[in-house]
Order: sequence, then C-alpha cells, then structure tokens
Amino acid sequence: MRAKHQIESDSYQEVASLLVPLNESLLLLPNVTVAEIVPLGGIRPVAHAPEWLLGHINWREQDVPIVSVELMNGQQRPEQSDRCRIAVLNTTGISDSLSFMAILTQGLPRLARVTDSEIAERDEVDKAPFDELVVTWAGEQAVIPALAQIEQAYLEFAEQC
Repeated sequence: MRAKHQIESDSYQEVASLLVPLNESLLLLPNVTVAEIVPLGGIRPVAHAPEWLLGHINWREQDVPIVSVELMNGQQRPEQSDRCRIAVLNTTGISDSLSFMAILTQGLPRLARVTDSEIAERDEVDKAPFDELVVTWAGEQAVIPALAQIEQAYLEFAEQC
C-alpha cells in the first residue's frame, strides 16, 4: 500500500542523479538516464558528419553515436584527455532505431541526491540551444540537457546518410 501511495503522490522524496562534468558546465541527469560510464577510446569518425557528432563507439555489440553537447550548444570543442570518459545514455524513445546515445565527459560524474527543496530554475541565465533548464542545485549551477532534442538532431543527420 505504501509504494502505491508514493507513486500516486505529486511530490517525491529525492531523485538519484549524476552531475556530469563538461568543459564549462555540469549536466544534471537522473541516474536512470545513464546506462554506463566507459573509458574514452575506440571512437570511429563518421564521414560528412556535423562537427558535434564525434563519431560512433562499439558498446555492448551496438553502434552508439557519441556527441559533444558543447559543440551542439555553440561552445568550444572539448579536449580529449586522460580525464575524459564516455557516458552512454538511454534514449527517450522518440525513435525505435536509436536505443542509446553517448556524450563525452570531462571527468567522472558524481552522485547527486536531488530534492525539490534543493533545486531551483535559473530564469536569469540564458539557455543554450540544447539546454532544457539551467538550475541551481546545492549551490552549484547545472544544466538539464534537452535529450530528446539532441536525439532528434542526430536522427535528422542519420536520415540524410
């Protein structure tokens, strides 16, 4: 009975999340969005791809596109260093042909327990094109990315190939 009450409630206790470091910002993603964090390596370039499509990786015997959120948002190209990792993300389901996408991170993500009382939207901060929200959580500014929009951009490119 208790679980049913929690599901039907409009409020939540906390959302297990990850703070994912990029060049100039942090992404805030629910844990369920991130399938796995893997070491950097094995990126295969894609011919005639937009700059933000860094290539594809082979992950669990699947071809997964890897994108740069920074380049999608008009920022500088991220450097690839020993700190970098690849975050493989579950997609939102807008297309059956795309189960996973990946992003390049600038370090290891860290856990965040997000509660309603600790997070606030930053209305005064301009959002980049592929940002859903800019928020403050526990005193840190973070970006909630527009994942469906990122997926759609990749799907539009893939249709042209």
